[in-house]
Amino acid sequence: MFDVFGSVKGLLKIDQVCIDNNVFRLHYKATVIILVAFSLLVTSRQYIGDPIDCIVDEIPLNVMDTYCWIYSTFTIPNRLTGRIGQDLVQPGVASHVDGKDEVKYHKYYQWVCFVLFFQAMLFYIPRYLWKTWEGGRIKMLVLDLNCPIVSEDCKTDRKKLLVDYFTSNLHMQNFYAVRFFICEALNFINVVGQIFFMDFFLDGEFSTYGSEVIHFTEMEPEERVDPMARVFPKVTKCTFHKYGPSGSVQKFDGLCVLPLNIVNEKIYVFLWFWFIILSILSGISLIYRAAVVMGPKLRLYLLRARSRLAANVEIETIARKCQIGDWFILCQLAKNIDPLIYKEIISDLAKKFEGKESV
Repeated sequence: MFDVFGSVKGLLKIDQVCIDNNVFRLHYKATVIILVAFSLLVTSRQYIGDPIDCIVDEIPLNVMDTYCWIYSTFTIPNRLTGRIGQDLVQPGVASHVDGKDEVKYHKYYQWVCFVLFFQAMLFYIPRYLWKTWEGGRIKMLVLDLNCPIVSEDCKTDRKKLLVDYFTSNLHMQNFYAVRFFICEALNFINVVGQIFFMDFFLDGEFSTYGSEVIHFTEMEPEERVDPMARVFPKVTKCTFHKYGPSGSVQKFDGLCVLPLNIVNEKIYVFLWFWFIILSILSGISLIYRAAVVMGPKLRLYLLRARSRLAANVEIETIARKCQIGDWFILCQLAKNIDPLIYKEIISDLAKKFEGKESV
Protein backbone atom coordinates (compact mmCIF):
# COMPACT_ATOMS: atom_id res chain seq x y z
CA MET A 1 0.00 0.00 0.00
CA PHE A 2 2.84 2.41 0.82
CA ASP A 3 4.42 1.64 -2.57
CA VAL A 4 1.15 2.67 -4.23
CA PHE A 5 1.07 5.88 -2.20
CA GLY A 6 4.65 6.56 -3.35
CA SER A 7 3.64 6.15 -7.00
CA VAL A 8 0.66 8.46 -6.55
CA LYS A 9 2.90 10.99 -4.81
CA GLY A 10 5.16 10.92 -7.88
CA LEU A 11 2.23 12.11 -10.02
CA LEU A 12 1.91 15.21 -7.84
CA LYS A 13 5.38 16.42 -8.84
CA ILE A 14 5.56 19.27 -11.33
CA ASP A 15 7.48 18.17 -14.43
CA GLN A 16 10.54 20.25 -15.28
CA VAL A 17 9.69 19.96 -18.97
CA CYS A 18 6.06 20.04 -20.13
CA ILE A 19 5.35 17.68 -23.05
CA ASP A 20 1.53 17.76 -23.05
CA ASN A 21 -1.36 20.10 -22.13
CA ASN A 22 -3.81 20.76 -19.29
CA VAL A 23 -6.58 18.45 -20.55
CA PHE A 24 -4.04 15.64 -21.03
CA ARG A 25 -2.84 16.13 -17.45
CA LEU A 26 -6.43 15.88 -16.15
CA HIS A 27 -6.43 12.30 -17.46
CA TYR A 28 -3.13 10.93 -16.24
CA LYS A 29 -2.60 13.09 -13.16
CA ALA A 30 -5.91 14.19 -11.62
CA THR A 31 -8.03 11.19 -12.65
CA VAL A 32 -5.39 8.59 -11.79
CA ILE A 33 -4.84 10.17 -8.36
CA ILE A 34 -8.61 10.28 -7.73
CA LEU A 35 -9.19 6.65 -8.77
CA VAL A 36 -6.21 5.28 -6.82
CA ALA A 37 -7.25 7.27 -3.72
CA PHE A 38 -10.81 5.92 -3.98
CA SER A 39 -9.48 2.38 -4.48
CA LEU A 40 -7.34 2.64 -1.36
CA LEU A 41 -10.27 4.10 0.60
CA VAL A 42 -12.57 1.22 -0.37
CA THR A 43 -9.80 -1.32 0.26
CA SER A 44 -9.22 0.02 3.78
CA ARG A 45 -12.94 -0.18 4.56
CA GLN A 46 -13.33 -3.58 2.90
CA TYR A 47 -10.34 -5.50 4.25
CA ILE A 48 -9.49 -3.61 7.43
CA GLY A 49 -13.00 -2.59 8.56
CA ASP A 50 -16.23 -4.59 8.61
CA PRO A 51 -17.89 -4.36 5.15
CA ILE A 52 -20.97 -6.47 5.94
CA ASP A 53 -23.01 -7.46 9.01
CA CYS A 54 -25.85 -9.97 8.72
CA ILE A 55 -28.57 -10.91 11.22
CA VAL A 56 -30.19 -14.38 11.11
CA ASP A 57 -31.37 -17.01 13.56
CA GLU A 58 -29.65 -20.41 14.02
CA ILE A 59 -26.67 -19.56 11.77
CA PRO A 60 -23.38 -18.28 13.28
CA LEU A 61 -23.07 -14.61 12.40
CA ASN A 62 -19.50 -14.87 11.08
CA VAL A 63 -20.57 -17.71 8.76
CA MET A 64 -23.55 -15.70 7.53
CA ASP A 65 -21.39 -12.62 6.94
CA THR A 66 -18.86 -14.57 4.89
CA TYR A 67 -21.53 -16.44 2.93
CA CYS A 68 -23.49 -13.31 1.99
CA TRP A 69 -20.31 -11.40 1.10
CA ILE A 70 -19.21 -14.18 -1.25
CA TYR A 71 -22.54 -15.12 -2.81
CA SER A 72 -24.08 -11.60 -2.93
CA THR A 73 -27.18 -10.08 -1.37
CA PHE A 74 -30.40 -8.89 -2.99
CA THR A 75 -33.20 -6.34 -2.82
CA ILE A 76 -36.74 -6.20 -4.19
CA PRO A 77 -36.95 -3.33 -6.77
CA ASN A 78 -40.76 -2.95 -6.48
CA ARG A 79 -40.47 -2.43 -2.70
CA LEU A 80 -38.37 0.73 -2.79
CA THR A 81 -41.16 3.06 -1.64
CA GLY A 82 -43.35 2.82 1.40
CA ARG A 83 -43.41 3.65 5.10
CA ILE A 84 -40.16 2.42 6.65
CA GLY A 85 -40.89 0.36 9.77
CA GLN A 86 -44.47 -0.33 8.70
CA ASP A 87 -44.69 -1.35 5.03
CA LEU A 88 -41.05 -2.36 4.71
CA VAL A 89 -37.87 -2.63 6.77
CA GLN A 90 -35.72 -0.49 4.46
CA PRO A 91 -36.08 0.53 0.78
CA GLY A 92 -35.98 -2.70 -1.21
CA VAL A 93 -36.16 -4.92 1.89
CA ALA A 94 -39.56 -6.57 2.37
CA SER A 95 -41.25 -9.95 2.11
CA HIS A 96 -41.44 -11.34 -1.42
CA VAL A 97 -42.82 -14.32 -3.33
CA ASP A 98 -40.30 -16.45 -5.27
CA GLY A 99 -41.03 -16.38 -8.99
CA LYS A 100 -43.47 -13.48 -8.69
CA ASP A 101 -41.52 -10.53 -7.32
CA GLU A 102 -38.44 -9.30 -9.18
CA VAL A 103 -35.21 -9.86 -7.26
CA LYS A 104 -32.08 -7.77 -7.90
CA TYR A 105 -28.77 -9.26 -6.80
CA HIS A 106 -25.87 -7.03 -5.79
CA LYS A 107 -22.49 -8.62 -6.56
CA TYR A 108 -20.39 -5.58 -7.49
CA TYR A 109 -19.21 -4.59 -3.99
CA GLN A 110 -16.53 -7.30 -3.86
CA TRP A 111 -14.90 -5.86 -6.97
CA VAL A 112 -15.11 -2.07 -6.50
CA CYS A 113 -11.56 -1.60 -5.16
CA PHE A 114 -10.05 -3.71 -7.98
CA VAL A 115 -12.13 -2.07 -10.71
CA LEU A 116 -11.17 1.44 -9.57
CA PHE A 117 -7.47 0.54 -9.62
CA PHE A 118 -7.84 -1.07 -13.07
CA GLN A 119 -9.52 2.09 -14.34
CA ALA A 120 -6.62 4.17 -13.00
CA MET A 121 -4.17 2.05 -15.02
CA LEU A 122 -6.26 2.52 -18.17
CA PHE A 123 -6.14 6.29 -17.71
CA TYR A 124 -2.35 6.19 -17.53
CA ILE A 125 -1.86 4.18 -20.76
CA PRO A 126 -2.04 7.18 -23.19
CA ARG A 127 0.51 9.04 -21.02
CA TYR A 128 2.81 6.00 -21.03
CA LEU A 129 2.52 5.72 -24.82
CA TRP A 130 3.24 9.42 -25.33
CA LYS A 131 6.28 9.38 -23.02
CA THR A 132 7.61 6.35 -24.92
CA TRP A 133 7.01 7.90 -28.36
CA GLU A 134 8.20 11.36 -27.28
CA GLY A 135 11.51 9.90 -26.10
CA GLY A 136 12.65 13.04 -24.26
CA ARG A 137 12.94 15.10 -27.46
CA ILE A 138 11.64 18.36 -25.96
CA LYS A 139 13.89 17.97 -22.91
CA MET A 140 16.92 17.57 -25.17
CA LEU A 141 15.92 20.58 -27.29
CA VAL A 142 15.29 22.86 -24.30
CA LEU A 143 18.87 22.37 -23.06
CA ASP A 144 18.27 24.35 -19.82
CA LEU A 145 16.96 27.35 -21.78
CA ASN A 146 13.96 27.33 -19.43
CA CYS A 147 16.22 29.06 -16.90
CA PRO A 148 16.48 32.85 -17.44
CA ILE A 149 19.93 33.00 -15.82
CA VAL A 150 22.24 31.44 -18.42
CA SER A 151 25.68 32.65 -19.41
CA GLU A 152 25.74 34.48 -22.75
CA ASP A 153 28.18 32.06 -24.41
CA CYS A 154 26.23 29.04 -23.23
CA LYS A 155 22.93 30.59 -24.34
CA THR A 156 24.32 31.43 -27.79
CA ASP A 157 25.66 27.90 -28.34
CA ARG A 158 22.42 26.26 -27.25
CA LYS A 159 20.28 28.61 -29.34
CA LYS A 160 22.42 27.80 -32.39
CA LEU A 161 22.07 24.07 -31.75
CA LEU A 162 18.30 24.38 -31.47
CA VAL A 163 17.95 26.56 -34.60
CA ASP A 164 20.20 24.23 -36.61
CA TYR A 165 18.23 21.20 -35.46
CA PHE A 166 14.93 22.84 -36.38
CA THR A 167 16.03 23.95 -39.86
CA SER A 168 17.75 20.65 -40.71
CA ASN A 169 14.64 18.68 -39.62
CA LEU A 170 12.07 21.03 -41.18
CA HIS A 171 8.94 19.17 -42.39
CA MET A 172 10.17 15.99 -40.67
CA GLN A 173 8.28 16.44 -37.37
CA ASN A 174 4.76 15.58 -38.57
CA PHE A 175 4.83 12.01 -37.27
CA TYR A 176 5.87 13.31 -33.84
CA ALA A 177 2.80 15.57 -33.74
CA VAL A 178 0.48 12.86 -35.09
CA ARG A 179 1.52 10.55 -32.26
CA PHE A 180 0.50 13.17 -29.71
CA PHE A 181 -2.84 13.68 -31.47
CA ILE A 182 -3.40 9.89 -31.35
CA CYS A 183 -2.81 9.93 -27.58
CA GLU A 184 -5.33 12.80 -27.22
CA ALA A 185 -7.87 10.73 -29.15
CA LEU A 186 -7.09 7.72 -26.92
CA ASN A 187 -7.83 9.86 -23.86
CA PHE A 188 -11.28 10.70 -25.24
CA ILE A 189 -12.00 7.10 -26.28
CA ASN A 190 -10.87 5.87 -22.86
CA VAL A 191 -13.05 8.21 -20.78
CA VAL A 192 -16.16 7.56 -22.91
CA GLY A 193 -15.45 3.83 -22.91
CA GLN A 194 -15.08 3.84 -19.13
CA ILE A 195 -18.50 5.47 -18.73
CA PHE A 196 -19.99 2.50 -20.64
CA PHE A 197 -17.80 0.08 -18.69
CA MET A 198 -19.06 1.41 -15.33
CA ASP A 199 -22.61 1.29 -16.67
CA PHE A 200 -22.08 -2.41 -17.42
CA PHE A 201 -20.39 -2.95 -14.03
CA LEU A 202 -23.38 -1.45 -12.17
CA ASP A 203 -26.03 -3.27 -14.27
CA GLY A 204 -26.93 -0.27 -16.44
CA GLU A 205 -27.33 2.14 -13.52
CA PHE A 206 -24.27 4.41 -13.96
CA SER A 207 -25.14 6.32 -17.16
CA THR A 208 -28.11 8.07 -15.50
CA TYR A 209 -26.92 7.85 -11.89
CA GLY A 210 -25.78 11.46 -11.38
CA SER A 211 -28.76 13.01 -13.17
CA GLU A 212 -31.17 10.87 -11.12
CA VAL A 213 -29.47 11.96 -7.88
CA ILE A 214 -30.01 15.62 -8.90
CA HIS A 215 -33.63 14.91 -9.87
CA PHE A 216 -34.19 13.06 -6.58
CA THR A 217 -33.37 16.18 -4.53
CA GLU A 218 -36.07 18.17 -6.38
CA MET A 219 -38.93 15.69 -5.80
CA GLU A 220 -41.46 15.59 -2.98
CA PRO A 221 -40.35 13.37 -0.04
CA GLU A 222 -43.30 10.96 -0.31
CA GLU A 223 -42.87 10.47 -4.08
CA ARG A 224 -39.14 10.11 -4.51
CA VAL A 225 -37.09 6.94 -4.82
CA ASP A 226 -33.51 7.46 -3.76
CA PRO A 227 -31.31 6.24 -6.68
CA MET A 228 -28.41 5.82 -4.26
CA ALA A 229 -30.53 3.43 -2.16
CA ARG A 230 -31.47 1.53 -5.33
CA VAL A 231 -27.95 1.22 -6.76
CA PHE A 232 -26.04 1.08 -3.46
CA PRO A 233 -28.46 -0.25 -0.82
CA LYS A 234 -27.28 0.00 2.76
CA VAL A 235 -29.60 -2.80 3.95
CA THR A 236 -30.23 -5.94 1.86
CA LYS A 237 -31.51 -9.49 2.16
CA CYS A 238 -29.60 -12.76 1.97
CA THR A 239 -30.88 -16.34 1.86
CA PHE A 240 -28.78 -19.09 3.45
CA HIS A 241 -29.51 -22.69 2.43
CA LYS A 242 -28.76 -25.44 4.93
CA TYR A 243 -29.46 -29.16 5.22
CA GLY A 244 -31.91 -30.05 7.97
CA PRO A 245 -31.77 -33.18 10.20
CA SER A 246 -33.81 -35.19 7.69
CA GLY A 247 -31.71 -34.11 4.72
CA SER A 248 -34.23 -31.52 3.49
CA VAL A 249 -33.00 -28.07 2.44
CA GLN A 250 -33.85 -25.32 4.91
CA LYS A 251 -33.90 -21.65 3.96
CA PHE A 252 -32.88 -18.90 6.37
CA ASP A 253 -33.59 -15.31 5.39
CA GLY A 254 -31.13 -12.83 6.83
CA LEU A 255 -30.93 -9.05 6.95
CA CYS A 256 -27.55 -7.62 5.93
CA VAL A 257 -26.16 -4.14 6.61
CA LEU A 258 -23.60 -2.88 4.06
CA PRO A 259 -21.80 0.12 5.58
CA LEU A 260 -19.33 0.03 2.67
CA ASN A 261 -22.08 1.29 0.36
CA ILE A 262 -22.13 4.62 2.22
CA VAL A 263 -18.68 5.18 0.72
CA ASN A 264 -19.47 3.60 -2.66
CA GLU A 265 -22.50 5.77 -3.37
CA LYS A 266 -20.54 8.98 -2.79
CA ILE A 267 -17.60 7.75 -4.88
CA TYR A 268 -19.77 6.99 -7.89
CA VAL A 269 -21.73 10.23 -7.69
CA PHE A 270 -18.43 12.10 -7.83
CA LEU A 271 -17.10 9.89 -10.64
CA TRP A 272 -20.26 10.43 -12.70
CA PHE A 273 -19.80 14.20 -12.66
CA TRP A 274 -16.02 13.97 -13.09
CA PHE A 275 -16.22 11.61 -16.09
CA ILE A 276 -18.95 13.66 -17.79
CA ILE A 277 -16.94 16.89 -17.37
CA LEU A 278 -13.72 15.15 -18.49
CA SER A 279 -15.37 13.67 -21.59
CA ILE A 280 -16.79 17.09 -22.57
CA LEU A 281 -13.40 18.78 -22.11
CA SER A 282 -11.68 15.99 -24.08
CA GLY A 283 -14.24 16.29 -26.88
CA ILE A 284 -13.70 20.07 -27.07
CA SER A 285 -9.94 19.45 -27.10
CA LEU A 286 -10.30 17.09 -30.09
CA ILE A 287 -12.44 19.64 -31.98
CA TYR A 288 -9.78 22.27 -31.27
CA ARG A 289 -7.07 19.87 -32.47
CA ALA A 290 -8.96 19.16 -35.71
CA ALA A 291 -9.33 22.93 -36.29
CA VAL A 292 -5.58 23.40 -35.74
CA VAL A 293 -4.70 20.63 -38.20
CA MET A 294 -7.08 21.97 -40.85
CA GLY A 295 -6.42 25.70 -40.36
CA PRO A 296 -3.00 27.24 -41.15
CA LYS A 297 -4.30 30.69 -40.20
CA LEU A 298 -5.36 29.42 -36.78
CA ARG A 299 -1.87 27.99 -36.28
CA LEU A 300 -0.43 31.42 -37.11
CA TYR A 301 -2.65 33.13 -34.50
CA LEU A 302 -1.78 30.50 -31.88
CA LEU A 303 1.94 30.86 -32.62
CA ARG A 304 1.59 34.62 -32.16
CA ALA A 305 -0.09 34.03 -28.82
CA ARG A 306 2.78 31.77 -27.76
CA SER A 307 5.41 34.26 -28.98
CA ARG A 308 4.07 37.58 -27.72
CA LEU A 309 7.52 39.19 -27.45
CA ALA A 310 8.51 38.31 -31.03
CA ALA A 311 7.73 40.54 -34.02
CA ASN A 312 4.67 39.56 -36.09
CA VAL A 313 6.70 39.70 -39.32
CA GLU A 314 9.14 37.11 -37.98
CA ILE A 315 6.33 34.82 -36.83
CA GLU A 316 4.63 35.06 -40.24
CA THR A 317 7.92 34.19 -41.97
CA ILE A 318 8.27 31.06 -39.82
CA ALA A 319 4.59 30.10 -40.15
CA ARG A 320 4.84 30.13 -43.97
CA LYS A 321 7.60 27.52 -43.78
CA CYS A 322 6.14 25.34 -41.03
CA GLN A 323 3.96 22.27 -41.38
CA ILE A 324 1.83 20.92 -38.53
CA GLY A 325 4.73 19.02 -36.92
CA ASP A 326 7.08 22.02 -37.03
CA TRP A 327 4.36 24.25 -35.55
CA PHE A 328 3.74 21.70 -32.79
CA ILE A 329 7.44 21.57 -31.86
CA LEU A 330 7.58 25.38 -31.68
CA CYS A 331 4.53 25.45 -29.38
CA GLN A 332 6.07 22.78 -27.16
CA LEU A 333 9.30 24.79 -26.95
CA ALA A 334 7.36 27.98 -26.15
CA LYS A 335 5.90 26.29 -23.05
CA ASN A 336 9.34 25.32 -21.76
CA ILE A 337 11.77 28.08 -22.75
CA ASP A 338 12.14 31.46 -21.06
CA PRO A 339 10.09 34.02 -23.11
CA LEU A 340 13.06 36.35 -23.70
CA ILE A 341 15.25 33.50 -24.96
CA TYR A 342 12.36 32.14 -27.04
CA LYS A 343 11.99 35.56 -28.69
CA GLU A 344 15.65 35.41 -29.74
CA ILE A 345 15.20 31.88 -31.12
CA ILE A 346 12.20 33.03 -33.20
CA SER A 347 14.26 35.95 -34.50
CA ASP A 348 17.20 33.68 -35.45
CA LEU A 349 14.87 31.21 -37.18
CA ALA A 350 13.16 33.98 -39.15
CA LYS A 351 16.54 35.33 -40.34
CA LYS A 352 17.61 31.85 -41.42
CA PHE A 353 14.39 31.30 -43.34
CA GLU A 354 14.64 34.75 -44.97
CA GLY A 355 18.23 33.96 -45.98
CA LYS A 356 17.10 30.75 -47.66
CA GLU A 357 14.28 32.54 -49.46
CA SER A 358 16.63 35.21 -50.82
CA VAL A 359 19.02 32.53 -52.09
